Amino acid sequence: MIIGYARVSTEEQETALQLDALKRAGAERVFEEKRSSSMTRPMLAACIDTTRPGDTLTVYKVDRLARSLRELLALLDRLEVRGVYFRSCTEPIDTSTPAGRMMMHIIGAFAEFERGIIRERTAAGLAAARSRGVKLGRARAMTPSEEAECVRKFHTGLHTKSGLARMYGCHISSVKRALIRSASGE
Repeated sequence: MIIGYARVSTEEQETALQLDALKRAGAERVFEEKRSSSMTRPMLAACIDTTRPGDTLTVYKVDRLARSLRELLALLDRLEVRGVYFRSCTEPIDTSTPAGRMMMHIIGAFAEFERGIIRERTAAGLAAARSRGVKLGRARAMTPSEEAECVRKFHTGLHTKSGLARMYGCHISSVKRALIRSASGE
């Protein structure tokens, strides 16, 4: 049986392209997941648990299955122990053949290399921005004077954090951060 696995990183993204490709590849059952590969993936676990010897787990692209070569190889080892093959719709990988197994290792190594380059580039860009004095991250929900007023109101004991969040039109975590900054003298 051909079993498909489709994954996108966020709820806003769509799996339609992957689902169409998996259908064309003959997937009889498809597991769909909308979450980052850095999180636990219950649908992937369920997908692997349903496989039987002789099945083929098929994905649109290798990076939909794993973030690193190490993770990919661990997953492929799990599949091999179960007697399950692996195939990619867009890359020349089919672990039922020796050439497909070799190609899988090569593509996995290049995918990991590409992620490493992206991480380096992102870190360098953030460091350059910091050195120019750019404030990184989201803007504060309250102005400094609003934060001071919010902290004073909280310390009167007449207001709760959630009540202050409603009063200032922000999330309760903004109130908590203001209290922490006040306590640390920021």
